[in-house]
Amino acid sequence: MISFQNTEFLYGLLVLVPVTLLFVLVLRWKRKVKKQIGDEELVNALTSDYSPKYFNYKFLLIVAALALCVVAAANLRTPAPGNTGNRTGVDVMVALDVSNSMLAQDVKPNRLERAKQVLGKIIDKMGNNRMGMVVFAGQAFLQMPLTTDLAATKLYVSNASPNAVPTQGTVIGDALRLCNTSLDTKEKKYKAVILISDGEDQDEKAAEVLKELQDNGVVVHTVGIGSPEGAPIFDPGSNDFKKDESGNTVVSKLNEQALQTLATQTGGQYHLFTTADEVAGSVVASIDQMEKKQIGGTGIRVYNSFFQWFLLVAVILLLLETIIPERKMKWLSWGK
Repeated sequence: MISFQNTEFLYGLLVLVPVTLLFVLVLRWKRKVKKQIGDEELVNALTSDYSPKYFNYKFLLIVAALALCVVAAANLRTPAPGNTGNRTGVDVMVALDVSNSMLAQDVKPNRLERAKQVLGKIIDKMGNNRMGMVVFAGQAFLQMPLTTDLAATKLYVSNASPNAVPTQGTVIGDALRLCNTSLDTKEKKYKAVILISDGEDQDEKAAEVLKELQDNGVVVHTVGIGSPEGAPIFDPGSNDFKKDESGNTVVSKLNEQALQTLATQTGGQYHLFTTADEVAGSVVASIDQMEKKQIGGTGIRVYNSFFQWFLLVAVILLLLETIIPERKMKWLSWGK
């Protein structure tokens, strides 16, 4: 359907009324002055090269150009073909493990950097879905609530580090509960959690939270970062590998079984890290299979605008106005 984006600008057409009235008054004034001069034949002889028609044409061109500029400002438009303005998707909360164990280098350069790469690829493929983010270690913190601004999500991902959480550990249960409360608890579907972790130090709360997630219709997809063989944890503070109380180097291992359990009990899928592109594609494919809802009301509708054509014609008319003289020209047949 054809419509104007800025209908209030159409009131600008009312300006043409006083402009036209002024033009009429000028014509009357010119006739009055001509009579006041005296000898009409002499005046006609002296102004024989002057063309009233050209003067009228120039005015009509200016008025038409002004009208077209007003219409251009109102922006006549039509909906783009195939675009209904409706956006459908699911609400996705990301739980990113930023504990010190994620600094292990069994996945180069380390687990956390690879997790952030995967998450960046997932965001690129998210489309119309809304995303939020929780970071956790010994505590869980809501970094960003649900939003359609995926560019902002990337900013939070790039800044994620163990320093974001003052208490170390791996409280997956607290992270999942925070994700759950950040989603719409009135709905029993259209919701997912992407947990990215090495699964180490699984806390007992996770099993309790899984029941809450199931009751609220939240599907948990897990991404395991690391290797079963494990690797020592590099401590940037001491510039050495982390050691236990006995002085032995601590080896952090990927706990695949715990992550698989979290996913399967909520109808989700477990994804072992291989490459960022492969894992991101697999996770997004799993989410795309979920039932979707309308996101953000009526969404964003795309239109085809035609203001540029009105401006183009207005410019052409103004150029013609400057070309047309007020003196008679033989090549302008309408002035004869």
